[in-house]
Amino acid sequence: MSTISKAPTRWQEIKTVFDFYPIQMKYATIITAQYPLAAFLWLISLVVEPTIYLVVWSTIAREQGGVVGGYTAGGFAAYYIAWTAVRVMNISLTPWAFESRVQRGEWSPMLVRPLHPFHQDLAYFMGMKVMDIARLIPIMTLLIIAFKPDLHPTWWQIVGFLIAIITGFVMRFIWLWLLGLITFWITRISAVFDLYFAIELLLSGRVVPIDLLPSWAQNVAGWLPYQWSFGFPIELILGRLTVTETLFGFGMQFLWGLIGWVIMMILWRQGVKQYSAVGA
Repeated sequence: MSTISKAPTRWQEIKTVFDFYPIQMKYATIITAQYPLAAFLWLISLVVEPTIYLVVWSTIAREQGGVVGGYTAGGFAAYYIAWTAVRVMNISLTPWAFESRVQRGEWSPMLVRPLHPFHQDLAYFMGMKVMDIARLIPIMTLLIIAFKPDLHPTWWQIVGFLIAIITGFVMRFIWLWLLGLITFWITRISAVFDLYFAIELLLSGRVVPIDLLPSWAQNVAGWLPYQWSFGFPIELILGRLTVTETLFGFGMQFLWGLIGWVIMMILWRQGVKQYSAVGA
C-alpha cells in the first residue's frame, strides 16, 4: 500500500478536498491499469468464494425439493452473483496496512500534507474500482450465462443497488480505517482484526443470506454495520425490500458511517499524538 502515500499530487493545486479526489482517482486508475494480468487474476480469486457458495446452496436447494428458506436454485444464483459485485466493490484498505505505516514510519510524510490521509486512501481505492468493475463485467456475464439467476429488479431497485454498493463501501472503509488506527497503540493486533472479519463473515450475508440465519442472529445483524455494506445491497437488487425498508437501509448506512467517522476522528487525534511521542 506504499504506492498510496507516493501519489504525485501537486498540492498547490488543491484548494478543497473535492479537487483532490479526481486527481487521486485518476492516479489509482493508471496504476491499476499497468498490471492487467495480476489485477485480473486477483479479481478471479475474489470470484471463487461466492461461486463456491453458489454451487453449494444451489445444490442444497435442488435436493430439498427446489426451495430453501424461500430461495430457489435460481434465487441463490442471483444472490451470489450480486454478492460478487458487492464483494469487489467493498474491497478496502485492510487494517494490516496500518501496521506497516507505524512500524516503518510511513505516517510521517502523510502527516505534513494539507489533507487528511483518510481522503488519500479513500480516493485511491475509489479509483481502483473503475478498473475492477470494467474487468468484472465479463466475469459477471459468464456467471449469468452459466447459472441462470432468477433476477428481475425494477428500475428503482437497480438505481438503489448502484447507490447502496457505493455508500456501503464508504461506510465499511470508514470502519476498517478506524480499526487500523488501533495500531498507533498496539502495533501487532492481528487477533483483533481476525475477530472483526470473522464476525463480519457470519453476520454480513456473505456466507449465507441474512434471512436464513437463526432469528436471534438476524436481530443482532440488523443492529451491526456488517449487514448494511453486504446483505442490504444484495437484498435490494433481488427485489426483496420495499421502499420503506430500502430507505431504512440507507439510513443505517448513514448512521453507522457517521458513528464510525466520529470515533475515527477521536482515535486519529489521539493516535497522532501517540505516534509523535514514539517518534520523539
